[in-house]
Amino acid sequence: MSYSNTTDFTNPSTFILLGIPGLEATHVWISIPFSLIYAMAILGNFTILFIVKTEPSLHEPMYYFLCMLAVTDLFLTTSTLPKMLAIFWFNSREISFSLCLTQLYFIQCFSVIESGIFVAMALDRYVAICHPLRHSTILTNPVVAKISLAVVLRSSVVVLPYPMLVRQWSYCRTNIISHSFCAHMAVVKLACGDTRVSSYYGLFMLFCVLGLDAIFIAVSYMQILRVIFRLPTKEARFKTFLTCGSHICAIVIFYIPTLFSSLMYRFGQNFPLHVHVLIGNMYLVLPPMLNPIIYGVKSKQIRNQLLWLITRKQFKVFS
Repeated sequence: MSYSNTTDFTNPSTFILLGIPGLEATHVWISIPFSLIYAMAILGNFTILFIVKTEPSLHEPMYYFLCMLAVTDLFLTTSTLPKMLAIFWFNSREISFSLCLTQLYFIQCFSVIESGIFVAMALDRYVAICHPLRHSTILTNPVVAKISLAVVLRSSVVVLPYPMLVRQWSYCRTNIISHSFCAHMAVVKLACGDTRVSSYYGLFMLFCVLGLDAIFIAVSYMQILRVIFRLPTKEARFKTFLTCGSHICAIVIFYIPTLFSSLMYRFGQNFPLHVHVLIGNMYLVLPPMLNPIIYGVKSKQIRNQLLWLITRKQFKVFS
């Protein structure tokens, strides 16, 4: 199927997603790792939710935020991967203008929610390590609920200008998006006229929202490290640091690809287009797959509960 690169329209009824430009012949093969990633993300995050729900000892702030992270990851992958796989498998490239804006909104919204959850988890670790005797009185269930609500409301509000700005532009060049999903800058680049407002708002979100989140997390961990280094024994320091290890790994996996992908869209014109697209895909699909693995391996409580469930099922099978 061929698509025209030029058309006369102001508000297109549909966009055409190319998938991974330049690698169309290998879409079916590329779909294999993406399918595995999606399956692992679904299985891993549902496992986290099930374990925390069924184990009363895990009903505490850290694991409530972890459940919120799992739900966010499920929504994030489901908002992108099914359409991506439809392109790879069935060459189903069309997406309506409204659905494209909806996808764009949810991708940005859940990404900002995830950043906010990492801030909340950093706050939990800070209180647990720096003020352990007051942890249960500071982070009560109502406080955790308010923090979670604030994270969701903040994201919903600050991301709203993305689709509103995209909707007001005229699209007189083409309706072909050189991507496998409706990435913000990929859509904005199709518009005619001066679209610097959208680009500037994207940078504002990157540095003033995600950037401030990253700074808050860094400050929290600086305070945590000060307390850790004051502990009397090396064993105590190592054990305390391990409680933060999974969180640090998840933060690195989320923030570095996000920053790299966003800056590449604006300043990485020398990179091949398929590299842009692959990196954009990776920053959306890898964290939802890796987060359950990281927390499952690093968290002793989750690991023990998972092993107990596995051995219990095996016992029922052989009994």
